[in-house]
Amino acid sequence: MKLWQKDNAGATLQNIIKFTVGKDRELDVLLAPFDVLGSMAHAIMLEKVGLLSSAELTQLLQASKRIFAKIEAGEFEIDEHVEDVHSQVEFILTEELGDVGKKIHSGRSRNDQVLVDMKMYLRYRIQRISALMKQWFEALMEKSELHKNDLLPGYTHLQIAMPSSFGLWFAAYAESLGDDLVNLKAAFDNVNRNPLGSGAGYGSSFPLERKLTTALLGFDGMNTNVVYAQMTRGKTEYAVLSALSHLANTIGKFAMDVCLYNSQNFGFIDLPTEMTTGSSIMPHKKNPDIAEILRGRANILKVAHMELSSLLTNLPSGYHRDLQLLKEITLPALDNFEECLEMVVFMTQNMKAKKDLLNDKKYDLLFSVENVNAMVTQGVPFRDAYKRIGEEIIAGNFEPLRDLDHSLEGSIGNLMNEEIKSRFESIYSSFPFDKIDEAFKALLSRT
Repeated sequence: MKLWQKDNAGATLQNIIKFTVGKDRELDVLLAPFDVLGSMAHAIMLEKVGLLSSAELTQLLQASKRIFAKIEAGEFEIDEHVEDVHSQVEFILTEELGDVGKKIHSGRSRNDQVLVDMKMYLRYRIQRISALMKQWFEALMEKSELHKNDLLPGYTHLQIAMPSSFGLWFAAYAESLGDDLVNLKAAFDNVNRNPLGSGAGYGSSFPLERKLTTALLGFDGMNTNVVYAQMTRGKTEYAVLSALSHLANTIGKFAMDVCLYNSQNFGFIDLPTEMTTGSSIMPHKKNPDIAEILRGRANILKVAHMELSSLLTNLPSGYHRDLQLLKEITLPALDNFEECLEMVVFMTQNMKAKKDLLNDKKYDLLFSVENVNAMVTQGVPFRDAYKRIGEEIIAGNFEPLRDLDHSLEGSIGNLMNEEIKSRFESIYSSFPFDKIDEAFKALLSRT
């Protein structure tokens, strides 16, 4: 059943239907709760502007809540003969309520339906992803505090450079997550605008009250211009995946560090046995498979937004069927991000840092800058001190000063983790998830 198909349209070849519908049915099931919520808000608005009676609204709300309950129980399906979730919900309402069910589509199009569904779904997924980011942040900060005094070689060009610490290393990724969350919040603000009422992109002659549905669905505002509301399809998804590409970079870099630090030549960390695999012929192997898969997935996720960019290239304003493919790129990518975050949290929580690494003589040169700075504090010009220590290194008589006393903000002796934590928590608390949850609760409690 296709709501747009005219009675005289004739039979359509099944292979054409399969090609044009694509994966819409299976992906649309994920949008089902939000389609029902959007329909309920739309119905409340229709009653307010006189397009539904009070009795009709009550019928629609009660039937919609029954559909919502089935979705929550995992009992909702899109029938084989139905094209998408919007058609399925309307079909159920019409089957149950007759002409009253048919009235739900007044003043809207499947174009603004899929837009509002997707925006609500993206808000939901951002809430889940940001919560996982918070879990990872907390795991990193806990490890940073636990190992703030355990020194670690710092590298540039993969050559030993200066002393670092596990506390500094873990906190670096925690602070990186703060920046990643800033980017995700900016994308969320893009998402959190209501397109409902824009119809097919040109509005409606009905006196719809878009501000009412905006409030009912917990949006911060609306996409005001109806043409632009349709132009956000694709732009919204791109904003989210673009923001998340920064998170993918953080995950990938951390995973690469773990691969290096777990190797015998580095030997800085131990991973639990369940996070590694052996070799079919080499009994000594303890391969960091989870970290390697994380690195690979992160590299794929870093360019997910570029897939969207390619899909959207040269599309003019207005709706085009190409946009249906957005879901096939965006929804699996969001699943992938959640799976990666769950695994990187587990990996961080369970890895063990080795102590006393810098006592090994092979790390003596890490302390060359400490020797230079010690001479500078005694009045020797920096360039002269640098030259003299360099000569000692060449001559083979360099003796490192291993007693470190760093007070620089954000360095091994002064991590400033409280500042990092405060900033992250401030960003995280700026998401209006409670407002959205309350709006949905209020909507579902309407009678």
